[in-house]
Formats: sequence, C-alpha cells, structure tokens
Amino acid sequence: MKSGFISIIGRPNTGKSTLLNMIIGTKVAIATPKPQTTRNTIRGIFTDNIRDKQMVFLDTPGIHMPKNKLGEKLVASSRRSMRDVDLVLLLVDERSKLEEEDKIFKNLASISSPKIIVINKLDVMKPDQFKGLYDYYKTKEGFEAVIGITAKDGKNVDALLDKVALYCNDENIHFPENMYTDQQERFLASEIIREKLFMYLDKEVPFGVAVGIEKFKEMKGVIDIEAVITCERDSHKGIIIGKSGRKLKGIGKSARLELEDIFGVKVNMKLWVRVRKNWRESDVQLKNLGYGDI
Repeated sequence: MKSGFISIIGRPNTGKSTLLNMIIGTKVAIATPKPQTTRNTIRGIFTDNIRDKQMVFLDTPGIHMPKNKLGEKLVASSRRSMRDVDLVLLLVDERSKLEEEDKIFKNLASISSPKIIVINKLDVMKPDQFKGLYDYYKTKEGFEAVIGITAKDGKNVDALLDKVALYCNDENIHFPENMYTDQQERFLASEIIREKLFMYLDKEVPFGVAVGIEKFKEMKGVIDIEAVITCERDSHKGIIIGKSGRKLKGIGKSARLELEDIFGVKVNMKLWVRVRKNWRESDVQLKNLGYGDI
C-alpha cells in the first residue's frame, strides 16, 4: 500500500469540509452553510484497500480577504497547507471568477505540487453553466485536470478519488489502517459546539465566537464536558444565552446529542459564555484560544 497527502483549498463555503466528510464516510470536519466555518487544518485519513492507497486529506480554512488577525492566520494556514503535499485540490463552485479566486491562482503558481481543479455543486448548475465553467478552468495553466462533482451526495467523488490515487506514491503509510482522523476527542468536542453556534446564531455573531474546553473527563461510560464560549461583545453574550437561557440550552443539547452519537457514550455538558472584546485582534487572546500556531 502506498500513501499521499492531499490539501483541499478554496474560497470559503465551496464545500471543502463536506467533501472531506463524504470521502471519509463519517464526520471529521464541521460544515455549515455559513462561510469561514473551518478555522483549523483538519486531517482526514482514507485508507482505500480497493485502490491500495492511504490518502491523507487536509481540510483547510477558506481563503478570503482577511479583516482581522484571526483571518490573517487562517489564510496563512491555508497557504502553508499547499506546500510539501503530493497533490492540491482547488475547490470552486458556481460563484466563479471572483477577485479572491484570481489571487488563489497567483499563489498557486509558485506551488510545485500537482494541482487539480474540482468544480463542486453540480446539483445547482445547469449543464451549459457547468460547461462554461469547465471550459474556463481548462484555460488555466499548471493544472493536471478539471473535474466536476457534488460533494453533498457523492456524485463523481469516486472518479475524483481515482485521479487522486495516481499521486499517492509514498512507499510508506503514516497512520493505522483503522484511523480516520488525528483529531483528539477534546478538539472534536469544541468543534461540534462551535458548529452548533454557527447553526443557531445569525449575522456576524458566530464569526466572533471561540470555544475552549475547560474539562473533558471520561469515567464509567460517561464523558463530562465543560466548555467556555468566548464572544466579543456584551450584546453578543445576551444573544448566545437567549431569553431565560433557552438558546444556550438548545446549543448545548444539540452538541451533546451529536457527541453522544460520535462517542457512543452518555455526555454531560456545561456551557458558559464570557466576553473578550476584540479577541480576534489580540495575539495573546488568539494564543489562549488555540489559534496561536494554526
């Protein structure tokens, strides 16, 4: 069996995490309809006995025009992920030819790794729209192939994996065959809570929240989790908690039920909310909240 590392990059909300989860066959990266959900590089490990390959996929933060220090760190993390990998998958969708995308192409020009353009979300395109995009991307130099998929339902993902497998030629595998991610359970718990915040909250509020796990302890088939949700404004704290604490309870219940399904044991969860004004612009706060070295 041979192996390879594959970086999945693209603008926010092009379906990078959805594609990773579809390939792995289980949830390893949170995904929401809101852009910039992913903040850390997530590894998903797909050991494919049929193709005799171990494919290690890196799901990366969406490349965008940063508005704060956190955004700058996320974009820098995505750019680092393109280097020293066996293949780069650039995900695009029906929202094509934007300024951010042109900058991605310029950054990719200096990357020596092979690159494939993946046009995602075929389900929302008409055939002539896809053909227009396909013809446009075929004119871009430096790419091995252009392929269309729908990550959400798996359409053409097998064909994509056939192409990816061609670039996985490392003679060694790097992870046990039954391992599908290198994430720690503690990190996964914080990500699931943050995903529920994105789902429950509107407008700018979820983009200014972070989740820290204060306690993660398992004993006698029960996991006790205590987490602190950090937000930037007092008004945001009130929104997160909701009237009589109902919104926070809903967030906690939704996260708890999903984590029970993932871990296969009962989960007790306690959530608190605190305010750290402008934490996305503070190097100290970014480090304290786990974004110092992303």
